[in-house]
Amino acid sequence: MEDIQKYITNLRTDYGIHGLDEKEVATDPFVQLGQWMEEAAKAELPDPNAMVLSTVSSELQVSSRVVLLRGISDAGLTFYTNYLSQKGKDMEAHSKVSLNFFWPQIERQIRVVGDCQKVPAEVSDAYFNSRPKESQIGAWASAQSTELSSRSELEKVYDDLTAQYANEPIPRPPHWGGYCIEPKRFEFWQGRPSRLHDRIVYNREGTSDWKIGRLSP
Repeated sequence: MEDIQKYITNLRTDYGIHGLDEKEVATDPFVQLGQWMEEAAKAELPDPNAMVLSTVSSELQVSSRVVLLRGISDAGLTFYTNYLSQKGKDMEAHSKVSLNFFWPQIERQIRVVGDCQKVPAEVSDAYFNSRPKESQIGAWASAQSTELSSRSELEKVYDDLTAQYANEPIPRPPHWGGYCIEPKRFEFWQGRPSRLHDRIVYNREGTSDWKIGRLSP
């Protein structure tokens, strides 16, 4: 434990690949997000659409986990999950959430704060129908966030469902679907030397235009 503590204490990375100027970013944060997402994809980063979702439970306990971004539009950022999972219950209790993308290879981070709501059923249906059959079965097999006696219990349910739907389409589970996060604030973080990082923020109240500013690192 002392060795790992010493390693963590002395771990340093000095950033300096890019800079970020508030006069050069897009006026629309969704456009800026799309540009950075494209650059992350071109850099062949693993899972560039992976993002940390933080939620608050009815007991005001904050929880974070990684989910995958599956849609960007003027309405917001969309991902899909089990509505009965811990995050689903949290979002039912409190609609305010945050997202965080981190791409260490290009020294960038994006933070998003906003409100969530379920997407229309037809949107969830369309995405569910585009998924591989194995993933569709997995959505039925997993009672996400509930306790299992063993992995074999889960695998048996999966095998039984595979046999049940061997020759027929798999419907979307009623407890599974999408959420859209409507952002109220974006922060684009670019690592810089000496910890003097660039932090460009977009804020919007109501339907007004986005206001762009710079934060101290």
